[in-house]
Amino acid sequence: MITMRKLFIFIAAIAFLSSCKLFKPSLMLKTPKDYNYAQLIDSIGRIDYKIAPNDAISYKVFTNDGFMLINLATNQNNVFRSDIDAIVESDGQVKMPLIGRVKISGLSLVEAEKLMEEKYSDYYVKPFVTLKVSNKRVIVFPGVGGNAKVVPLNNNNTTVLEAIASVGGIADEGKAYKAKLIRSNPDPNQKPLVYLMDLSRIEGITFGNSKVQAGDIIYIEQRYRPLKTLTNEIAPIVTILTSFLLLYQFTRLR
Repeated sequence: MITMRKLFIFIAAIAFLSSCKLFKPSLMLKTPKDYNYAQLIDSIGRIDYKIAPNDAISYKVFTNDGFMLINLATNQNNVFRSDIDAIVESDGQVKMPLIGRVKISGLSLVEAEKLMEEKYSDYYVKPFVTLKVSNKRVIVFPGVGGNAKVVPLNNNNTTVLEAIASVGGIADEGKAYKAKLIRSNPDPNQKPLVYLMDLSRIEGITFGNSKVQAGDIIYIEQRYRPLKTLTNEIAPIVTILTSFLLLYQFTRLR
């Protein structure tokens, strides 16, 4: 009886410890209960995409309000091209033909196009510039381990819901009421901005339609099932101990 009681106490202790990090090592980006989330306001959903360092900018330059294309040729094969990629450097500047380096980090595409047109007006009549970020992406964790994906953003105005849908939606193990949008802080010396979204209710569609930015992380917290964890993690140990006790009792009877 004493031995069985000790076994019961041991199992209870293991069940209690199953709520600790020891039995939940795969959970990521946890926030404490009193974490101060960034304020999620309606204007977040209306923010246009902002150009960021390491963005690859595809651009086209036309003259006469777009009537004639400025052809840019490669030096190797003399093939004329209508667009070229340029990388936004760490200081927020991009190197452009003729006009040199221009700072466009933090600007929307419309603002950057207007700035480029002003710069090119020194060389061309009524220049018309179109810009597109060709390598922006977000990381989506849909709420179950092993299904996270890096999602390329082909649409400049991709929303949180669209990014989640592109990976198949929120997993059965995910908490739709606890979706986190993690975004780099404009001030590099400050911690990232973390927005908490409740996508389990229709009211959450306002925040689900928020436009994502390059480098955003969408993290759906995984639902923790202690009984399932206990079964998967503790059952083998209990089986070994039970077998040992049975063997011990058998040897005593002999």
